[in-house]
Amino acid sequence: MKILNLVGAGRVGQTLARLWQQQGTFAVQDVLTSTPASAQAACAAIGAGHPVETLQAMRPADVWMLAVPDTALPQVVQGLSTAFAESSALIEQSVAFHCSGALDSALLAPLVTLGWQTASAHCILSFASVEAAVAQFPGTACALEGNTRACGLLRAAYTDIGARCFSVASEQKLLYHAAAVFATNFLPVLQSVAEDAWRSAGVPAELIPDLRASLLAHAVHNITTLGPAAALTGPAARGDTAAIARQALAVTAWNPEAGAAYDALSVLALRLAGQQKI
Repeated sequence: MKILNLVGAGRVGQTLARLWQQQGTFAVQDVLTSTPASAQAACAAIGAGHPVETLQAMRPADVWMLAVPDTALPQVVQGLSTAFAESSALIEQSVAFHCSGALDSALLAPLVTLGWQTASAHCILSFASVEAAVAQFPGTACALEGNTRACGLLRAAYTDIGARCFSVASEQKLLYHAAAVFATNFLPVLQSVAEDAWRSAGVPAELIPDLRASLLAHAVHNITTLGPAAALTGPAARGDTAAIARQALAVTAWNPEAGAAYDALSVLALRLAGQQKI
């Protein structure tokens, strides 16, 4: 069984490490996080691993998962490169990968000089909690990018725990991740704007949770069963540009940022409805 070291162990790192440990894909070895206490907590959540306090304290491993925020990746990569630059115990051709959706594997170039194979692997799943993500993970799509050998190892590892892997070109990583932002991250924002607008328009507060639940449930059902275009309703679906213009003015008067979003989304909605050429 290959040995896995984990740098960064938030919800993504804990979820993947636990699944691999349980499946027998990897044996979790050393775990480094922002504090000793959080490293100990991560090991407890994973059910394996040894908490360490520094990169220098981490032992050689076959696979390194860098599950830290994007902004922390350059520092971690440079630290790893420095820590193992003169190590005689280095495992030849270790695989290092990061979990960022927006960044490609070129960020790991300092590790390539050590002879490591590098890649990025991003799962299209909302890791709201470790328990929920572990339960929801089977069938999750996972984008792989990077060195052929590293991607091959990761494809097998992710497939072991139920992922559906596909390849993404390095130059398409930003667009790929932006699509995931549209699909998931903007939905809470749009719902929050809608609820603020309802409150401002005088909708009773006690009705809003029911509106949220019913409208979102119906929208998700329609999109998943009919597809985005057929699920579209409202003035854009009818091609009622006059109504869209009136509403845009009302929204802008209430909240300029929301008005700008309404304008931009209405253009896309009209295109989706076939009222304008894409």
